[in-house]
Amino acid sequence: MLNKTLASYCLSKKGAIEEYPFGDGVLVIKVASKMFALLSERNNQLNISLKCDPIIAESLRQQYSSITPGYHLNKTHWNTIIMDGSISESELFKMIDHSYELVFKGLKKSEKETFFQ
Repeated sequence: MLNKTLASYCLSKKGAIEEYPFGDGVLVIKVASKMFALLSERNNQLNISLKCDPIIAESLRQQYSSITPGYHLNKTHWNTIIMDGSISESELFKMIDHSYELVFKGLKKSEKETFFQ
């Protein structure tokens, strides 16, 4: 799966925007002012970091060796997924959806309302 596919799926979410606050090599995708996905390459492998409920995060790490605690992120609430083909596209999209929903739920009421006017 290409970086473009992941980015396109993330950006299809309502209110999603892309930024490069850490330089050209790290694509950060946000809803309002909060990030829900980070795409980068490390050791010639595509990675995506996603926010996750802590209990689900731990379960996913046990289930998949390609999922590790968030790289340079809160290790309890973020997972980094090495895109090595071991996780299906549909499962990955579910993880993206979960990340977006967690972040959106945490937005201020005024920020949420801007998406539904």
